[in-house]
Amino acid sequence: MGGRPARAAARLLVVVLGVLAALAVAGPASAHVGGEVAGNDFDGRVTSVQPQVGGVSVRVLQFGDALEVVNTTGTEVTVPGYSDEPYLRIGPDGVWRNAHSPATHINLDRFGRVTLPEGADPRAEPEWVLVSTEPQYTWHDHRTHWMSEGVLPPAVAADPTHEHTVFDWTVPMRHGDTAFTVRGELTWEPPPSTALTWVLHGGLFALVAAAGLLARGPRPLAWALGAGAAAALWHAAATPEPPVTVSSHAAALVSASLPAVTAALVALLGVRAAVRGRGVMAGLSALVLGWLLLVQGLPDVDVLWSANVAGSGPAVLTRLAVAVLVAGGAGLVVAGLAAVRRFRDPERAAPAPEPQPVG
Repeated sequence: MGGRPARAAARLLVVVLGVLAALAVAGPASAHVGGEVAGNDFDGRVTSVQPQVGGVSVRVLQFGDALEVVNTTGTEVTVPGYSDEPYLRIGPDGVWRNAHSPATHINLDRFGRVTLPEGADPRAEPEWVLVSTEPQYTWHDHRTHWMSEGVLPPAVAADPTHEHTVFDWTVPMRHGDTAFTVRGELTWEPPPSTALTWVLHGGLFALVAAAGLLARGPRPLAWALGAGAAAALWHAAATPEPPVTVSSHAAALVSASLPAVTAALVALLGVRAAVRGRGVMAGLSALVLGWLLLVQGLPDVDVLWSANVAGSGPAVLTRLAVAVLVAGGAGLVVAGLAAVRRFRDPERAAPAPEPQPVG
């Protein structure tokens, strides 16, 4: 009887290690935010498109760092570069980009730190290169974001405790022969208190770790395991809509759900073991779940100290979920290691009966 829990634990460990290896290759956490940052103090949005063009949609992505245009009409949308030169053509036959436009090269770096090649000339005859076969495109546009790396806007630097509109921006476009203007704004908000952030998340780590370090039995681990599973599932459900050039929202949800469902299954096994008093199995489940949570949470850790977060739900729930994934996940690793060492199966721990005389 004593070897059965150990064998079950070994099987669980082998299975989950295989899943962890698959997740490491797939990069599931990056699917949650499209491979970009999950939090920022800046944020951008489109305020108007004038005149409105049916079948053409424009979005700001990555907190103001990128523009996305989707053109479902039969007419091309053209976008000029920074010197009003031909830059992009987005239409039914795909996306064409002018190789001679300086914007083609400047937009490769967030802060425009590039050396223009000899052929980059806004006055040159356009050389159109097909960059996509779909009528949609996302590109980094310097007209929509703050360009000074490591330097706050003057108004923000003068008063960093309040929200500011950094600037209003415009990007001209054409739909066939019809000119239209996309207008938007870039804002800045003060981030959460750094000291408070570290205190709260340090407390969460200590509370979860104590479930394995100090508790007399494995039952407190059940609560920590359940909270971790809930955070993983919410983190997946709150996956923001990615750029159309990356994938659909449904595809992003499916990709983010794989690690979350795995975490929930591991948590379920651990809760069951904890309720039944099987401390070693509960501890092993906590250890594995902790690593799963860290895999999901660490790529999005910047939401903990950013004013704006990438997520389709309330920002406070996104921050709470990532806090549980990171601080709670680290706490579960410690708790699991401690529980595996401290708890033993009752039948194995019970002393052997003394031999009785015969006759």
